[in-house]
This record gives sequence, structure tokens and C-alpha cells, in this order.
Amino acid sequence: MKEKLKDLLNNAYAPYSNFPVSCIVVTNDGTEFKGVNVENAAYGSTICAERNAILNAITNGYRKGDFKEIHIMNASDKLAYPCFACRQVLIEFMEPSTMVYVYSNKEVKSHTLEELTPKVFDKENL
Repeated sequence: MKEKLKDLLNNAYAPYSNFPVSCIVVTNDGTEFKGVNVENAAYGSTICAERNAILNAITNGYRKGDFKEIHIMNASDKLAYPCFACRQVLIEFMEPSTMVYVYSNKEVKSHTLEELTPKVFDKENL
């Protein structure tokens, strides 16, 4: 998976931050959906790699609970975890037990979504 993510980094559009990120979401049936960060001069219009990949899967008919794991890589030697906007989207579509793998050039760490988001805002709060 690391090599796929590394190759995918080349598709990121990050001229402002110079921080390319790639993501691959794996569904329960083994289908992979890719995403990269796509920046914009109007920073609020930027889309993160994680949301890009998840929304791609949703566009292709997958739904909440259809996700097995998510793999995220940045192009540096430091681990970078999903931002809180992305974590909120992960909470919406993934089970708390979903595995989240975070890669840098030097290492990989894995966590459950629940470990990354111990206190959530979801439909139970509405």
C-alpha cells in the first residue's frame, strides 16, 4: 500500500502549502478509492485527500459501514494525521473500529477511528 500511496502523491495539487497528501480508502469488498489534496487560492475551497477518497466512494454507490480501512500518506518524514474536518467525515461514514493507517516516508502507524476520535459529534447528538 505504501508504494501506491507514494505514487499517488504525484497527483496532489499543493502549490500553496507544498504539502502533498494521498489517501486510499478500502471498502469491505476490497474496492479501493483514491484521493489527493487539491488546494485552491481561496483556502476554504481546498479539499483534503481523505475527503476526496471517501466522497469518491460515496459517489460510486458505497455507503456508511461499507469501509474496511483508510490509508493516508504525506510526502514528509513526519506523520500527519487527518484534520478535524476529515475526522468528522470519517465519523459519518466509518465504524469506530475502522482501521486508520498513517504513513510518512519513514514510518507507518495504525489506529482505530475510535482512538483518533474519542469524543464524537454524530446523529446521536442531534
